[in-house]
Amino acid sequence: MERFETPVTTILAFVFVLGVLIFVHELGHFMMARWLGVRVITFSLGFGPKVFSVRRGETEYCVSAIPLGGYVKMAGENPDDVQTGRDDEFLSKTKWQRFQILVMGPVMNVVLAVVLMTVVLMNGAEVPAFQDRPVDVGVVVVDSPAARAGIQPGDRITAVAGRAVPTWEDFYVAIGTRANREVPVDLLRDGRTTSVAVTPDARSRYEIGEIGVLPDVHPRVLGVNPGEPADVAGVRPGDVIETINGERMVFSRQVSEAISKLAGTEVVLEVRRGGDRLELRPTPIRRGTIGVIGISIGDELKMIQPGPLQAVVMSVEKNYEFSGLIFRTVWGLFTRETSPRQLMGPVAIAQLSGEYAQAGWMALFTLMASISLNLGLINLLPIPVLDGGHIFIMALEGLARRDFSMKVKEKMLLAGFVLLMMLMVTVIYNDLTRIQWIERLMFWR
Repeated sequence: MERFETPVTTILAFVFVLGVLIFVHELGHFMMARWLGVRVITFSLGFGPKVFSVRRGETEYCVSAIPLGGYVKMAGENPDDVQTGRDDEFLSKTKWQRFQILVMGPVMNVVLAVVLMTVVLMNGAEVPAFQDRPVDVGVVVVDSPAARAGIQPGDRITAVAGRAVPTWEDFYVAIGTRANREVPVDLLRDGRTTSVAVTPDARSRYEIGEIGVLPDVHPRVLGVNPGEPADVAGVRPGDVIETINGERMVFSRQVSEAISKLAGTEVVLEVRRGGDRLELRPTPIRRGTIGVIGISIGDELKMIQPGPLQAVVMSVEKNYEFSGLIFRTVWGLFTRETSPRQLMGPVAIAQLSGEYAQAGWMALFTLMASISLNLGLINLLPIPVLDGGHIFIMALEGLARRDFSMKVKEKMLLAGFVLLMMLMVTVIYNDLTRIQWIERLMFWR
């Protein structure tokens, strides 16, 4: 798979991601406006001073200096514009026609998310085999929130905060959005249902919630180097490593970490081979600064590679699930169930764009699908200055059966602008705290 190269990866990937998403959004407004006969004066990618522009017919197409958005300027779009009464002006159209123009930007972002996810799924992907299984606890990490709450290996987690979590994927989403917030977790233990209160720890720079439970799976030996300690001790490809020195192994990274620390010291591997359990005793040799036994190891994975039609269906289903998560997250900000620290701004999006770009096109498309869906749905929120805010104002005017005065609309738009600026300050602050050298300068943290 093709990969990007650093150090310009982050900038190029960010410009590419944001440019495509903004272009698609504004293209939706533009196409619907033209379809309904509204004259478009300007189609701009970015805000501020124009860097490049070209005129085609009555429309000026331009790229502006600040790449954090874009706009389509339509004739007679604002009440304070000079109104000639011509049929090609925005406010000359019916509310239904104006609604179609406003909503088409977010709709195009949602459509793009479905298309990109379809491409990713058709390309095929290896995913953890356990993610669509019930949440059967295999390991409880020592001194973790789960351990302190009394969760035990063998428990099946059935719900988080009153919402059913039938699979590990659902569980990770439910817990991940509730860092540092006490939540009830429902368990099935010995045929009986019980509930415990757990406060997930915040992990990673994005403060993802985690309680310290791992699935009931083990890593598998993929290959053994001839003549090296694992081969001499009798380890064979296909062996499932259950424990090392009595510590249960769940993921391949645990095996690598455990062995790397034990160069020159015999280790006890408990492995499962077919229906038999064996105890093998290799002694890791030092290679560079770490210990190795000469194996390649991997987690239990499964391949997803649907056909075109199935990929479209799966993409729609995935985006539907992600939409529910986005709305629950937004609602959680108001109810204080979701930490504002999980919000990301342009700096974090740029960092992620660079990281995903280095992993290849499919990884970058996955990120783009997620951001595009977020952009589309957030724009539909009833906040003045957003598309959804303009639709909301039109809906209120429809209910009142009269248009609001300019003074009222200006106050509503000002309130929306203030709210949006507060949100921008929050996400940019979050972004800066994730940069280590900047965070060290924040003496109050």
